[in-house]
Amino acid sequence: MPKQALISVSDKAGVVDFATALVKEHDYVILSTGGTAKILAEAGLPVTEVGDYTGFPEMMEGRIKTLHPKIHGGLLCRRDKEDHLAQAKEHGIDMIDLVCVNLYPFEATVARRDATFEDAIENIDIGGPSMLRSAAKNHASVSVVSDPADYDRVLAAMKEGDEALTTLRRELALKTFQRTAAYDAAISNYLDGKLAPELEGGTLGLPTQLNINLKRAQSLRYGENPHQKAALYGRFHECFEQLQGKELSYNNLIDITAAAYLIGEFEKPTLAILKHTNPCGVASHMNLTTAWEQAFATDQQAPFGGIIVMNRTLDAELATIISKIFCEVIIAPDFTAEAREIMAKKKNLRLMIARDWMRAESLQEVKSVIGGVLLQDRDSKRIDPREFKVVTKRKPTEEEWAALLFGWRVVKHVKSNAIVYAAPERTIGVGAGQMSRVDSSKIAVWKAGEAGLPLDGSVVCSDAFFPFPDGLIAAAEAGAKAAIQPGGSVKDAEVIAAADERDMAMVFTGTRHFKH
Repeated sequence: MPKQALISVSDKAGVVDFATALVKEHDYVILSTGGTAKILAEAGLPVTEVGDYTGFPEMMEGRIKTLHPKIHGGLLCRRDKEDHLAQAKEHGIDMIDLVCVNLYPFEATVARRDATFEDAIENIDIGGPSMLRSAAKNHASVSVVSDPADYDRVLAAMKEGDEALTTLRRELALKTFQRTAAYDAAISNYLDGKLAPELEGGTLGLPTQLNINLKRAQSLRYGENPHQKAALYGRFHECFEQLQGKELSYNNLIDITAAAYLIGEFEKPTLAILKHTNPCGVASHMNLTTAWEQAFATDQQAPFGGIIVMNRTLDAELATIISKIFCEVIIAPDFTAEAREIMAKKKNLRLMIARDWMRAESLQEVKSVIGGVLLQDRDSKRIDPREFKVVTKRKPTEEEWAALLFGWRVVKHVKSNAIVYAAPERTIGVGAGQMSRVDSSKIAVWKAGEAGLPLDGSVVCSDAFFPFPDGLIAAAEAGAKAAIQPGGSVKDAEVIAAADERDMAMVFTGTRHFKH
């Protein structure tokens, strides 16, 4: 008997050419359904409708068409078992040697803003995953094609011979189970998002069961250190385009993410320099070169081997200046041709165009813990001064307000305990990641001193409350005239009193920004 292929696809791209090659070059006969059968017949190919083959018509708006023993028997029958073959013959089941199915577009449907719950349910494919799984289970005998991108590979393997086709079948079976797993995860996540608040133990906005299914996007040379294996999963490369430079490392990817989140806080032209995910200099200015000079002035040592990010196009003037120092990665929405030519001389430097990275409020973060993972919303809360409260006798001046709001945007991106000294539209000193908030403040003061930047008249920003007056007093002694912090300490009254004694203005935001 001739070989038989069952073709039923939602994505019709390339299917006519594929089916034509199967029929004319490899002597297949075609079984098909609905719209697929129609376009193959219109192309002049001989097609048997599945309903005619099974003797059971499509019904219930196409919900019942391929769920039939003659279909799944033809897929699951083991050709090396006589009893399987005998039972197939007894019940008039012919072998199906190839299945070409792609699924109803559930993910695309629920991604539409106007999609209703009914739309989502109707785009849950039942017969498709069933056929794919049957074929994939019996891949020793059945070729299973779940992705139009594999059409040419299948045809090439058929021409090459049985050994090549057998090897490819194993790979396609794995790909099929990955696809159906991702499909089921998408359905589960969608329904969980709709129903989780109603279920016992549900947390609004967080799933009752976490399903993560991401394709490997890139194998990495190693992880944080050379002895650690690592790989990148997901759609990072849809968000960023690498123009030049060495392959991205594990640490580069983490730094790029931190840089993107930081720069996304700013509407004005802004440039930031980061090292090990911590901002070491940030400035806003209509002239991006001036922003660079002010950011770089905050700390002229840490940027060595760091990350530079900006929210405007990098031009030749700034490229010429930046090219004089060593950095790992430069990120911008775009680069002028002249800037690219200048940077091309630094072959190892990674230039990244940011495509889709700002204002990503809906993202959630996953971290591994022993025995499981933690899931949380990203800390993307926007600044709203209307929620802030001036708690001291003196209110901030207009200039101090500008510095406070700028520094508050930066400090949430500094590892806790975090202290940032700022002036309007620029950082002056940054202290990150110390066990004591006073120590972080001392480091920020020391950094400002090393850079030759006076702290007189600056403001101090703290990611969490000052637990005691000592941190605020140290900032006042360094020259800070205003402070911004969440508030909420049992010692708040003492901290406020210390500020009033020193004629400092202080603002409570009511929001903490711990970053562990």
